Amino acid sequence: MKRKSLNLFVAGCIFTGFLACSQKTDNKSTETNSTDTVVATKTDSAALLEAKKKRAAEEMAKLEKPYHPEDNAEAKIAEMVTLAKKENKNVMIQAGGNWCIWCLRFNDYVKKTPELKEAVDQNYVYYHLNWSPENKNEAIFKKYGNPGDKFGYPVFMVLDQNGKLIHTQDSAVLEDGKKGYNLQKVKDFFTKWAPKAS
Repeated sequence: MKRKSLNLFVAGCIFTGFLACSQKTDNKSTETNSTDTVVATKTDSAALLEAKKKRAAEEMAKLEKPYHPEDNAEAKIAEMVTLAKKENKNVMIQAGGNWCIWCLRFNDYVKKTPELKEAVDQNYVYYHLNWSPENKNEAIFKKYGNPGDKFGYPVFMVLDQNGKLIHTQDSAVLEDGKKGYNLQKVKDFFTKWAPKAS
């Protein structure tokens, strides 16, 4: 009986040890699988990020570059105000840079959407105010309250015919999803800040 009990005890210990070992092996397998999954996820994320960057670079290469870092922005805005007064329009300043895909997308969207292009042509003298490492136009941006610091780019500043800032617009509220702008929101923005009929 003692021998039988001893044999059962040894068999039980061996079986328990086997289970314990198999659990450790399973944990290692799970840890390895988790590590593999994390590495695979990071690799996939890096590949997706690179693919997005490539698509964005290709898109940017095709878009017009309306910003001119070499401009004397203060003089250009003064010219725009003079022209706006003469033509009974307001001045629309789109601040940003050729480095900013959303700035270039907005410019392209307005030019390729007839009703928006018409709204701009009828109501505004349009200027692309540059902000880039080459020329941050700090004095001009300071004059208008540094809206790029608050909203990012593009950001819009509407001046009346006397050059007075009447509105600053965050472009994010004009967006429609992750890649474009909402037609109705942009149209409403242009309509709301058009000069009032006299």
